[in-house]
Amino acid sequence: MDGLEPGLDARGCDGNRDMEHARVDRESKSEIRAAEPGTWESIRETVKVGVQALLIALVVRTLLFQPFNIPSGSLIPTLLIGDYLFVSKYTYGYSKYSLPLSEYLPIEAHGRIWGAEPKRGDIAVFKLPKDNATDYIKRVIGLPGDKIQVIEGVLNINGKPVKRERIADYETFDAFEQPVKVVQYMETLPGGVTHRVIERDGDRGFWDNTTVYTVPDGHYFMMGDNRDNSTDSRDLSSVGYVPFENFVGRAEMIFFSIDERTPAWKLWRWPSDVRWNRLFTTIH
Repeated sequence: MDGLEPGLDARGCDGNRDMEHARVDRESKSEIRAAEPGTWESIRETVKVGVQALLIALVVRTLLFQPFNIPSGSLIPTLLIGDYLFVSKYTYGYSKYSLPLSEYLPIEAHGRIWGAEPKRGDIAVFKLPKDNATDYIKRVIGLPGDKIQVIEGVLNINGKPVKRERIADYETFDAFEQPVKVVQYMETLPGGVTHRVIERDGDRGFWDNTTVYTVPDGHYFMMGDNRDNSTDSRDLSSVGYVPFENFVGRAEMIFFSIDERTPAWKLWRWPSDVRWNRLFTTIH
């Protein structure tokens, strides 16, 4: 009997340890199995939040505001190269060109819904009529039925010269990035909108003497404030009259602006090159 008792105790202990290990293993596996649904639930929740954020961003971009940056100087001195601005999509209502990547969508719809006509003096983004894809930004000068002409640099609307007043020269850069001063005027459009324009070539630039343009129904005549350096409605072969349905929205506010010679991604240049005085300014 004495010789068997140690063996029985040993087998008993081994059995107990095996049972304990088996219990622990079962509990661990149960914990793993219990954790798996929670893990997938967490992943699903993250994906759900991400999709909701994308949908909200898409709705805002499609229906409310869209950001744009200014790559050219056609609206100097009002808008500068390196300005980033918000354009309100709802101001003029919605057309197929209100949709992101509209040039790639097989949509044949014409006209606008909830349309509100542009006002003279608005700065607006539109799709270039030539290809219905390229984004342009100019000032609304002529309304449907207007007769527009430029005579010796002076804008004429319906046979009357627009009031302009010479103010201090505008300081900018020439083609060789050398500082230069150019002639600047304060122009007042019919209806009271006042804004600055510059004449790099004085009143003898290529587009400073034109024929009379009669704006067709449902179209608008667009011009840049940099009158001698703007491809706009005066050039019928490049821009011409802009259909109402091509309007994307009205420029509202500059939310960021950086020197045109500094890429926005160079964060270390921001302290010296960001145009801090232009941030969050409204556009007129």
